[in-house]
Parts: sequence; structure tokens; C-alpha cells
Amino acid sequence: MLLAPALAIYTLFAIWPLIDVFILSFQDWNGINENREWVGLRNYYHILYNDPVFWVAFRNTVIWTIMSVIFPPVLGLFLALGLNQNLIGRAPLRAIYYLPVIIAPIAVATMWRWMYDPFFGLFTQLLTNAGLAQLIPDWLGDKDVALYSIFVAYVWQSVGFSMVLFLAGLQSVDRSLIDAARIDGANRRKIFEHVTLPALRPTITIVLVLSTISSLKAFDIVYGMTGGGPAQSTQMLALWAFTQSMEIFNYGRGSAVSVVLLTITLAIVVPYMSWSQRREEDAQ
Repeated sequence: MLLAPALAIYTLFAIWPLIDVFILSFQDWNGINENREWVGLRNYYHILYNDPVFWVAFRNTVIWTIMSVIFPPVLGLFLALGLNQNLIGRAPLRAIYYLPVIIAPIAVATMWRWMYDPFFGLFTQLLTNAGLAQLIPDWLGDKDVALYSIFVAYVWQSVGFSMVLFLAGLQSVDRSLIDAARIDGANRRKIFEHVTLPALRPTITIVLVLSTISSLKAFDIVYGMTGGGPAQSTQMLALWAFTQSMEIFNYGRGSAVSVVLLTITLAIVVPYMSWSQRREEDAQ
């Protein structure tokens, strides 16, 4: 009974929309007409076989996800290890590195889009002043560079989240084990490999799962910086689902893209969490 109000709100705003999107993926609806036409698997057939943009978005989402489970967690771990030391101004530094996480992604997109401006942007000015003007690319206009330029902004915003989780995990490391390893003559690298890293395994699992989910649903920052361009080179599955529904007004195909994205997410996250749980149980 105590959980009933929260469960009702969660069902209304999370579970039911999820079910409705799944049902809508088998229908044809433009968002205006009251009647929805049942079309079966036609939406899935179209996006898989007749929609080249879907596969571009799929490839970009895979690339983005692979980079997202490598760079932000690794950088966050190094920042956490550094800021876990007894440094002067450690608390303000933690706040500074975490600050981008609380900034709205659309604001981050606007700021970085200005810095990437090919004429007056920060990076253009820095390279020009360094005598490297010939190396200045069209950061957001070159289809070979745009996706990675956006990802740099994404790393800048998201690395602080991984850092905070790793800082919390470092607090659980038994100091007596570290002291014992030092007495035995272990250096910092050995202590990290054999004491700190094993203690961080649960945190690493959480960070990787959250990074994977966040990367698969990447939308705000891409939409704010390029809108999927140029020539669909930065198109993502979440953005393509939005475009199909809100701009092309084909809610059935947009819902089908969303269901495919949800399936991919579950296919990655659920097996990994099961494997991590079994590994933890075997370790105990």
C-alpha cells in the first residue's frame, strides 16, 4: 500500500508509454487522426530494408556506444584516483569537474557549437594563433569529423558523472589492505592492480551499464549541435526515432525505431549484468 502511489505514477508515465510505443510500432499514425491503422510488421520491414538512414544511425550509435564505454569511464577513473589524494583544494576541484554534468545538454551543445565555429570559434582561434590554420577542419560541417567533434563535447559533459561514481567506490576500498600491501613492498601500480581495482568491480559494472544506456539514447547534444547532419553523418537511432515521429509525422516508424533501440539496449545490458553478478558470486 505504501508503494501504491509511486507505482501508479511510474505506471502512468513510464510503463504505459512504453507499452503504447510498442503497440504503435505495429500501426500507421500521423499523430493527428484519431484512428490508427494496423499494419503489422510493415514499419519494421521498412526501417530494416528500405530506410538507408536507419543503418547510418545504427552504425553511428554503435561507434558512439563503443567510445562511450571507453573514454568517459577511463578518464573518470583517472580523475577519481587523482582527486582521492590529499590535495589542496580537492573539494573545489571535484565540484569543477562535476559541474558540466548538471548543465543542460542543449546548453552544452550551444556552447560547444560556438567553440567549433569555423571562423570565430575558440579552437579556430587557438590553432590560428599557433600557426596551424591549415589544420583547421570544419568541425561540424565535415561528415568525417562531425561525429567525433560532438563526442568530445559529450565526454566533457559526462566524465564528471563517472568520476563521482568512482570516487564513491574508492571510499569502500579497505585501507588496511592498502597499508598491508605497502608494508609488503608493493608500489602504486601493484596496489592499484591487486587491491584497488578488484574492490572497484561493482562500481565498474554500474559505470559501464549507465554509460551504455546513456550512449544508446544519445539525443540532446547531437540534436543541438548538428541535428543529425551533415548528410546524416551524425544521425543516431534516438534522434532518427524523434525525426520520424515529430518531423516526418510517421509515429509508427518512429516507434519501431524506438523498439529496436530498446531491444539493443536490453540485449547488451541484461547479459552483461547477469555475467557480472555471476562473477561477483563466484568471487565470494
